[in-house]
Amino acid sequence: MSLVTDTKETGRIATLIEPAVAATGFELVRVTMLAGARQTLQVMVERADGETVGVDDCAELSRMVSALLDVEDPIVGAYDLEVSSPGIDRPLTRRKDFERFAGFEAKLELSEARQGRRRFRGRLLGLEGAAVRLDAEGEVLTLPLDAIRRAKLVLTDDLLAAAGQPRRPN
Repeated sequence: MSLVTDTKETGRIATLIEPAVAATGFELVRVTMLAGARQTLQVMVERADGETVGVDDCAELSRMVSALLDVEDPIVGAYDLEVSSPGIDRPLTRRKDFERFAGFEAKLELSEARQGRRRFRGRLLGLEGAAVRLDAEGEVLTLPLDAIRRAKLVLTDDLLAAAGQPRRPN
């Protein structure tokens, strides 16, 4: 599957479902439309209390989101709904994600090239105003938050240890 970059449509859906998601104790991480043989609306959530999102949580939220979407009908054509947690090597989509995961390795892709590059990888150093600070092999970069097209954590032994998972075999 590939990402469909229709931020207007997914933004409208996020605005529609976010109050109900929040009322049930969850935070919306990302809403994405994936293209394939049949389009899939992917809704990523995490618990506001920091606890792990379980299968029952996803099922409950799926029923709730599905009911909201059935009433409002914001998507043209058939689609599948997928409600999930962001996982360990999660996407970074909100300001607070860049602060919360400071110290961990991440990959960032910009919407336009900076310093002749669009893709960066390094250790997150948090935010400085409206910019993400990244240590890329000893060089500290400051990248505008609004220029980041896509960002995600990199699965490393440090990240696994922080999540309470066993280290990867060599």
